[in-house]
Amino acid sequence: MIEVLLMRTSLSGLAPGLASRPVAATLLAIAVAAVGLGPAASPAAAATIPAGAGSYSDSRPAGTSGPTTNTGAPVTPKLTTAARDKPVPTNDWWSSLAYQRYGDNPYSTPMYGHPLTYQATASGLEVGYPTTPAIVGDGRQYEYAHKADLTVGLSGLNSPDTKADAWSDWTVTPYWADGSRTFRATIGHGMPFVYAKGSGGDARITTASTPTVFSDDGNVLGITVAGHHYALFAPTGSDWNVSGTAITAGLGGKDYFSLAVLPSTDALATYRKYAFSFVTGSQVAWQSTGSTVKATYSLTTEAKEGTERGTLQALYRHQWLHTTDALTPYTYVSPRGTMKVRESASFTTSQKNNGVVPALPASSGVDKARLAGYLNEVANASDPFSGATDTYWTGKALGRLAQLVPVADQIGETATRDKLLGLMKGRLQEWFTAGGASEFSYDKDWKTLTGYPASYGSDTELNDHHFHYSYYVYAAAIIAQYDQAWAADSAWGTMIKHLIRDTANPSRTDSAYPFLRGFDVYAGHSWASGHQGFAAGNNQESSSESINLSAGLVLWGAATGDNNLRDLGSFLLTTESEAITQYWFDASQQVFPASFGHDTVGMVWGSGGAYSTWWTANPEEIHGINVLPVTGGSLHLAREKAAIKRNIAEMERENGGPAQEWRDLLWQFESLSDPAAAKAKWDGVNGNYEPEQGESKAHTYHWINTLNTVGAPDMTVSGDLPTSAVFSKDGTRTYTAHNHGSTARTVTFSDGRTLSVPARSTATSTGPGGSNPDPEEPGPSTGNTFRLKSGGILTTATTDPAGADTIASADGVNRDGTPYRPTVYEVKKVNGKVASGAATAFRLRVDAGTKVGLAPQVRVSYDLTGDGTFDRAETFRYFATDPVNGWEEYTQTSGAQATTGSLGELKNGTVRLEVWNALGNGTSQVQTGTDAAVLKIPYV
Repeated sequence: MIEVLLMRTSLSGLAPGLASRPVAATLLAIAVAAVGLGPAASPAAAATIPAGAGSYSDSRPAGTSGPTTNTGAPVTPKLTTAARDKPVPTNDWWSSLAYQRYGDNPYSTPMYGHPLTYQATASGLEVGYPTTPAIVGDGRQYEYAHKADLTVGLSGLNSPDTKADAWSDWTVTPYWADGSRTFRATIGHGMPFVYAKGSGGDARITTASTPTVFSDDGNVLGITVAGHHYALFAPTGSDWNVSGTAITAGLGGKDYFSLAVLPSTDALATYRKYAFSFVTGSQVAWQSTGSTVKATYSLTTEAKEGTERGTLQALYRHQWLHTTDALTPYTYVSPRGTMKVRESASFTTSQKNNGVVPALPASSGVDKARLAGYLNEVANASDPFSGATDTYWTGKALGRLAQLVPVADQIGETATRDKLLGLMKGRLQEWFTAGGASEFSYDKDWKTLTGYPASYGSDTELNDHHFHYSYYVYAAAIIAQYDQAWAADSAWGTMIKHLIRDTANPSRTDSAYPFLRGFDVYAGHSWASGHQGFAAGNNQESSSESINLSAGLVLWGAATGDNNLRDLGSFLLTTESEAITQYWFDASQQVFPASFGHDTVGMVWGSGGAYSTWWTANPEEIHGINVLPVTGGSLHLAREKAAIKRNIAEMERENGGPAQEWRDLLWQFESLSDPAAAKAKWDGVNGNYEPEQGESKAHTYHWINTLNTVGAPDMTVSGDLPTSAVFSKDGTRTYTAHNHGSTARTVTFSDGRTLSVPARSTATSTGPGGSNPDPEEPGPSTGNTFRLKSGGILTTATTDPAGADTIASADGVNRDGTPYRPTVYEVKKVNGKVASGAATAFRLRVDAGTKVGLAPQVRVSYDLTGDGTFDRAETFRYFATDPVNGWEEYTQTSGAQATTGSLGELKNGTVRLEVWNALGNGTSQVQTGTDAAVLKIPYV
């Protein structure tokens, strides 16, 4: 089979350009050790920069190109003087501000910050809030396209271009200047505000149509444009003047003003509080502790007036599903589903660590002789690299070999293992030595390392570095597992660290490479285009190749003893996994518009998503491009098994039958949910097929037959070592972990099981799992125990993410004993007999924030036959909350206030839990989706 993978982020072709100037030696003597990624490179007079045993060049090979415009002209970053020496995080949601891909557009293409959208023009910044999706492309794409509601700028502003002036983890400040006026506007992900600073003119807002004024308080103006509500804030003492579609205000000697999109007109008072608390920066901090990955997202602010330093920020679905921080009732529409607003300058998410293993565990389901034969087919091939010459296809070949090394080791085929290792080392060393047919070259203007021969715009458009280099990092991690000397900084490790710094640099102070070039920490995933030069914003197709880089970081960090890089990989993988679950696979079926008609997308765009690829409309590739490569880093996909089944079913419907071209990838994907079904498909072909070019029969055979034996990954359990995993079949769990360290260690799993793992070894054990560590309290949902799930559901499932629901205000009236606007959770078709001596129990986490005098109260009701009449109701005393932010625990120990009716046998019955505020005047929160949000009924 011949694959033509034109799936990368531009169809404009690879136009030739001019070679860049050599990098100054002073810029190349970078203190790499300061960021924990190896020793500093020594400057050299020649165009070859030593890097351990390897080297890279400081000028491109003859006849090749670096970044260009669409016409092939060389292009340098479009930055202000203040930002000129700062590495630009290309492949971002706002990259078109810095990368002028189209010569006739010196401003920007549409940028999707969510909930707001933006586009720079000569007169300032267009701002829009798209709330109605369009279905385009013959029904294959949904988009919330940018459409300007208004333009914010200064009177008379007519700038010849827009430059990037400053940026942080998810905010950016574009800059305009026309000789008489200067203007800046800070914008960002999740920011309902635009923070403007200008000189030389009055503040000016130009609306797309005549606005409706709903509030006018001098310097604070509320307007409605195109059905969207905005608030405009000028300095105290100023006054907004409305004349048709032009709204102006003198700044009175000040240089600041702001605007906000409002979720409703009655939110104006809340948003006014933060109008002059200007955001000046954004930063994420991550921590991997045991089996949990936490991330805190913080904004820094400056008080332009008064002392208020707080702010409002809108959380994406992948964030609010995993935070227990209090959220307001305010929401926004976005292409990623509902965004929820938090009234704070920070919030924290917490997720189970999605483990990465070098290989699936050994099992009795694998025929060693047959597997050895498949391994030999690859190791003894006349060309194990299948003619690959560029960075992408070389990477694919390296990835194919890397997956087989631990498999060969597992069945005792050490000679084959070592041959595969030798092949990988040899090819990597060719690429890691400047001056040959393949090499890496550093571009001082764009602060990037590009491999030549390049492909799919990785040179001329700065596309896909994280895709291509993921395979190199992963392959090097497998080598390091067996040969630590090869991976040392003095040998080939320094070159690997250069690739890591180019794609996933954890340092914000490294002068040679930007912080996390392609990973958008707030959006929760990477972007593929280096220039973001599309009307639909930036895009990413192969989310799984982005995951491949994160998995490679976990394994490389573990193998080389760099826990910081290992934990970075865990943060990136865990975060992107949830983004993929929600935005590529719509696992919760809460993101894609109802009119879209697909269960998955091949590509996510800033404006939406598309059931397509860059190179084909074949359903197999549309579904498979977000699966490849299948590795020990792919296990995270098994968290949403129902979504996998829907995905496979849709592929087969669209395909007119089972997969044929990429059947091996899709079998392996299916095996993460239904191993028996995948094995039946493998057995039906019995090895008579052509593998996808990054796959092999050896790996597919091992993968499918192993999972059929040990079961699909059990994502309800995680280990305190990032290189561990759990599988489950017929009530038996298989625990596995690889210890890269030099001493033995014990891995503890979240269900209480432990596993002793010798140094530099893999260990495996089986068992029924752990138990609830506190038998006096309701534990994880099994049998008669139910978790609260957002959406009003009581469930025995333990895989739903953490969240929080709002409890309505009592509106200042005493509601003690009588549910008032309750938040309701319910489960139907329950069967059970009353347990002797048992009683209803619950454990809830509630938070009233800083509000005084709120009192959450619970009633549990039982409809014994499901006929709609509740035969038993138990009302518990309310819980007095404190006026301090943070969760408090409310349980049945508060005591019963009133009980009506009697318990009896449940026959297709219904159980309902209601929680409401009995007192006070304000909303509160109740946690969902955790073991601290549980109802236990007295039934067996």
